[in-house]
Amino acid sequence: MSDFTSNFWPMFIIIIAVGGILGCGLLLWYTSKIKVAGTGGDSTSGHVWDEDLVEMNNPLPRWWVWMFIFTIVFSLIYLALYPGAGSYAGKLGWSSTGQYEQEVATANKALEPLYAKFVAMKSEDLAKNPEARAIGERLFMNNCAQCHGSDAKGSRGFPNLTDSDWLYGGSPEKIHETIAGGRMGMMPPMAAALGTEEDVKNVANYVLSLSGSSHDAARAGLGKEKYAVCGACHGADGKGNQDIGAPNLSDKIWLHGAGEAAIIKRINEGKTNQMPAWEQKFTPAQLQVLVAYVWGLSNK
Repeated sequence: MSDFTSNFWPMFIIIIAVGGILGCGLLLWYTSKIKVAGTGGDSTSGHVWDEDLVEMNNPLPRWWVWMFIFTIVFSLIYLALYPGAGSYAGKLGWSSTGQYEQEVATANKALEPLYAKFVAMKSEDLAKNPEARAIGERLFMNNCAQCHGSDAKGSRGFPNLTDSDWLYGGSPEKIHETIAGGRMGMMPPMAAALGTEEDVKNVANYVLSLSGSSHDAARAGLGKEKYAVCGACHGADGKGNQDIGAPNLSDKIWLHGAGEAAIIKRINEGKTNQMPAWEQKFTPAQLQVLVAYVWGLSNK
């Protein structure tokens, strides 16, 4: 219920849940009191179809009535013990989140002996260990491949983990830091700081020239001086800064698209790119094995 921002929805759910149960009981009681008098003094309602199809006026079978009563009692007990009536958490304090966390803790406890042999090993050694690599690959496929791809080569906006280009550093320590704590990469819109649209286009061509990509040499020459604004993060030589996650502009690896138009778009609009933190998802041993696997992807 934490997603609800007002008291209306919890009350709405209480009315639906409790009202439905009470309504069922009221209907059962009301129908048991209604008696339809047969025209002939027998147990029929007097309705006849096709001359010989007669509607009987028999009460519900007792087993059926007791089934309704049991359902009503069970529902009331359930709502008292478990969440189901608005924001009321239930006497037992059960939640799907709590059950999930308990199951994860139980599974991690059972897996501790499997990971124990890897705890004292260095990432470089783990990356060479076939068993550790196999476990690391499964962890990667289940948790990381959705963004970085099953082959870890990434896609637009999601870094390639198989090359040597690292935004925040490719050492085991830096990879551990990235996976555990996540990253928030942010480039602010820089068009206003550069000047006019022509200045932006000139700087974009200068950036292309840093990596030897196809560019307008005349515009690149005009954009070199204005690039100093960008050099504060990306460096005067455009090789980036791993301490702040500023990309290397002197290679031909483009995370958000290559070419003049893509660079102009980034200068005009900026970009925020987030990788979530995974420290709460993995045990320290699992994290160690995953780090070694990821490190090994670019260090064959």
